Amino acid sequence: MSNIQSANNSTVRNYDIIAFGDEVPGILALVCAAREHFRRTNKYPRSLLLFKGKSQLGIGGHLVRGGLSYLDRSVVPVDIRKQYGLDIYGDESAIYKEFLKRTGVVQVGLDPKKGDFVLREMLQEVRADILSNADIQSVLKQGQKITGIRLTNNETYMAKIFIDSTINAELAQFAGVKKLRGFETFGLPDSELSVTLTFETEGLSVQALKDIEMNYMQRLANLNDTEAQNWIKIAAGGDSDRISQLSEPFITNKNDLSKIAMYAGSDFIDVRSFALSIAYHAFRGTALSLDQSGAVLDKGNVAVFPNHRMSWNALLFDVNAEQAETLSREDAKPTAAMLKEMQLMSQWFQSLGAKSVKPAPELYIRHAGNIIGVNDPLTGAEMLKGGVPVSEALGTFGYHFDIRGGIEGLGTRASEKGLGNILFFKLPAPLFNVGMQHALLKNVPNLAVISPASGFEGYAASAGRIVEFNCAVGQAVGIAAITAMLSSRNLNQISNQEIRDILASTGKLSKIYGQANPKQEEIARLDKFENALAA
Repeated sequence: MSNIQSANNSTVRNYDIIAFGDEVPGILALVCAAREHFRRTNKYPRSLLLFKGKSQLGIGGHLVRGGLSYLDRSVVPVDIRKQYGLDIYGDESAIYKEFLKRTGVVQVGLDPKKGDFVLREMLQEVRADILSNADIQSVLKQGQKITGIRLTNNETYMAKIFIDSTINAELAQFAGVKKLRGFETFGLPDSELSVTLTFETEGLSVQALKDIEMNYMQRLANLNDTEAQNWIKIAAGGDSDRISQLSEPFITNKNDLSKIAMYAGSDFIDVRSFALSIAYHAFRGTALSLDQSGAVLDKGNVAVFPNHRMSWNALLFDVNAEQAETLSREDAKPTAAMLKEMQLMSQWFQSLGAKSVKPAPELYIRHAGNIIGVNDPLTGAEMLKGGVPVSEALGTFGYHFDIRGGIEGLGTRASEKGLGNILFFKLPAPLFNVGMQHALLKNVPNLAVISPASGFEGYAASAGRIVEFNCAVGQAVGIAAITAMLSSRNLNQISNQEIRDILASTGKLSKIYGQANPKQEEIARLDKFENALAA
């Protein structure tokens, strides 16, 4: 290869663009960059995907090795869909739409094997190199710019532009970018979102699962069923208020339990009651509480595949900020305690009729802090205001302020600030126009961070961590990288508007329909909340 040279007993390889981390938004950003380069020059750039995981377990980060098969999709209100002629999930970025089509996703169910195959195929099409098992020893810089990444095996990879798609902004940290720990953006540096060990079951049909849940619900609704009532006591940790809280949905809906029964779609199941969770925690003898037990079977998001195969996003583990960072740096491998819980989960599911229960090789880590020093940080209030102006919009995305498992200490800190114990995730899901300036660094002009660790503040991290959103950002950053390279500018000098114009002229701009929340007092309230709690 012409891009290899030798220096000081170490191999040095030269590229135009390197993506570090193999999360899907980073891979698709690299693909978009290479395609844009080809569009303008009729040749592909020298590009490299460099990541820490084992490629034989698949490429595609937490969607593939982490087994997160149930994709979180954009939330678009019915009236907006009618107004703009949109499908149920709105109009995705062109690159994400292509990814969904090529992997055969019907609505939300992504088969990790298909994800791995398609991502490799896309990278091969643009002649990108792939290198896994890559641990950073140091980052080389010239002034503020990154010039290369030296690995622990003494290999060095040089490039003009770098993209970091790791959950913990690992490349950015090595390059000297400051990162806030956990939810330090709320003044809670030790608090972090839970992590999930997803798992696949085989041999349980959708109907069998529905029947099992209905049987549990009927028993939990029957106050004379002493065994089932004891299950609730165990799951409640013996707390009388919690017992009432867990019992209430079953008692209230006992004449029509279908109202709270699981909902099965074309390729997914949404579990809407705690019936399965209560039964599992009674089997375990533990409370249905992350605080008390450290692990819970939550209401599951389940992707459904042919031949009675299901992938579950349901088993949550409590972690603090330090643990989330450590897990991210250690290839997202589940701990011994997590694997022990998974063994018990497997036993329980097999008792329900599952023939096999298989955990994913890596954890789904939702969040591990946020970088600071970006061109324009993104807050929850700005999402509620509708995001960037239409003239700058690179796409549109909507999602709930979803803090699954909760942020420990948030209510207490809000009360201390005189804001009351406000649960802002009950606000309507923001529907906002996407920009990319929260991913570009002021002080490292040739680096972008496209991940849950981008420059999010406050509640923005909850909606901003979603893959679909970050793929829209990645598409724009990939095009911006080539725009910067071919015009001898810095990546951080490329505007949203310039990329929007390119997307529009090449027929890749999706429909724009971000909406400012009509209730101005809710925006003002969230803005005040985020500012008051900011570190």
